[in-house]
Order: sequence, then C-alpha cells, then structure tokens
Amino acid sequence: MRLTRYTDFAIRVMLYLAAHEDRLCSIGEIAEAHGISQNHLMKVASDLAGSAYVQSLRGRSGGLRLARPADQINIGHMIRHTEGKVDLVGCGECPLAPACGMVCVFKDAVENFFVTLDQYSLADIMAKGQPERLRLILARGGRPSRQSRSGRAASAA
Repeated sequence: MRLTRYTDFAIRVMLYLAAHEDRLCSIGEIAEAHGISQNHLMKVASDLAGSAYVQSLRGRSGGLRLARPADQINIGHMIRHTEGKVDLVGCGECPLAPACGMVCVFKDAVENFFVTLDQYSLADIMAKGQPERLRLILARGGRPSRQSRSGRAASAA
C-alpha cells in the first residue's frame, strides 16, 4: 500500500515534533530539515492543528508542538485522518467490482493494514527508531551521515 505524499508530510511533521518535544518548532525549520516546501507543510500543519494532533501558537515566539503526549497519539488514527477513504486499487471505478472477489480481499488487506497501525502510538514509533540519530539526520536537512551499515564512517575514495 502506498500512502499519499500528504500523509508522508504529516508523518514527517509528527516525527520532527516528537524529536523536539522540549520546544516549539517553526514550519520553516521543519521544511528545511526535510527539504520540502513550506507551503505544503503549512497546509499539513494547519490540518493537523485543526484535528488536535498538533498545537499551533501564533506570533513572534510561536510555532508548533504536539497537542498531547506522543504516547496518546495513535498512528493508525492519524493516517486514517490524512488518507481519508482508502481504495487500494480503485475498485470503485471497476465494472467488475460487483462480481469480483478481489474487492473483499483488498478491503481485508486495508483493514489489516490499519489494525497493525492502530497498535502503535507516536511514542512507540520513536522508541522503535533511534531518536538521537533522527535528531542528527534532521539537523543535517534530512541527509543521513556517510556511514556504512555497520555504523563505521565510510572511507573517502
């Protein structure tokens, strides 16, 4: 299943805020960290604020932060919100849909996808990853360091 770019950006915003939950973060710094347009992120952040995933504070010292603790933000619910109705392969437009057994299979696949996502909070996602390394990557504008898979610095050729 492929998520929309909008959902991708929403996840990135949430990860950034979770990695920097000790302070307010600006749209500009989040956009720069991920190398994406501020205009796109403003739309995403506005939607996340309107649906109580993030809190947006206006003004000179304003910014974004998580609206509630990361362990209270369910990833499945958030992705359902940003994705809207999910039609895995476009069965709604297919003339075979009324008689095709794949419609049920695809529907089950989507339901199971969300059942899995529903098991995780934003805090779980942060714990499964490497929060300190994530902060370093974000500080470099979303570019990982030049290290081999073993974690040793790559040698210059």
